[in-house]
Amino acid sequence: MNIITVDDEVAALHSIERAVKEACPADELESFTSASAAMKAATEKQIDVAFLDINMREMSGMELALHLRRINQKTNIIFVTAYADFMGKALKMHASGYIMKPATADDVRDEIENLRLPPPPEEQIGQGLLKEIAHCFVQCFGSFEVFKDGVAMDFHRPKSKEIFAYLVDRRGASVNNNELMAVIWEEEDDTSSRRSQLRTLIAELIHCLRENGLEQWIVKRWNSIAVRPNLIPCDYYNFLNGDVAALNTYTGEYMMQYSWAEMTNAWISSKADN
Repeated sequence: MNIITVDDEVAALHSIERAVKEACPADELESFTSASAAMKAATEKQIDVAFLDINMREMSGMELALHLRRINQKTNIIFVTAYADFMGKALKMHASGYIMKPATADDVRDEIENLRLPPPPEEQIGQGLLKEIAHCFVQCFGSFEVFKDGVAMDFHRPKSKEIFAYLVDRRGASVNNNELMAVIWEEEDDTSSRRSQLRTLIAELIHCLRENGLEQWIVKRWNSIAVRPNLIPCDYYNFLNGDVAALNTYTGEYMMQYSWAEMTNAWISSKADN
């Protein structure tokens, strides 16, 4: 998702920028002190959400919102202001949301989860991209590893790697944050600190894949994440497709470093025996 923040006061811009980064760590964010620069960006790529200050010298947030909507009717406008008396005008413009300054990550998160025009699910990426990532391979049999050019990728944090392993195990099914919390931390308490840590881990996972040119493997939606299994060269997926080499590779071990993988391993074992 592409997000922009616009405020002609630098300190205020940094404040909303920090809140958005904390609330939406996996999304693309650009910030502008100029309304004209924001409009130029909107002509170059789709803007899904725009956080706009209302009182700006070059052009008011209300005017900027109209321009952004002319460029793309599906842009969600969220006004950020210190003045509550603008709320009525914002509602008449069918804005997606309205946040009072100083904005917090919770404020941003609440608005993002209730957008008027949520972006549609991403279309399937073409099969041609498989050629670009053929030098990579995901190993599920034995220990879970992701290899690029024959070298195991460094995910920086083990739990980011574990999240990716779980997504691969789910084979394209969307996984929400509640499920990830239960899987990654098992019986530990679900706290705001853990939630924040989870968002950081997901952001680091996406950053790691992007660094290696593999961001196509991930589909990030509202409060959920999944992989595109049709794009991922993987021994487990090959096994399910009846590939003889993959069938011979399986020796009874699957993602052996993760306890939650035992159920899938039992299912794979039953298929291998048939």
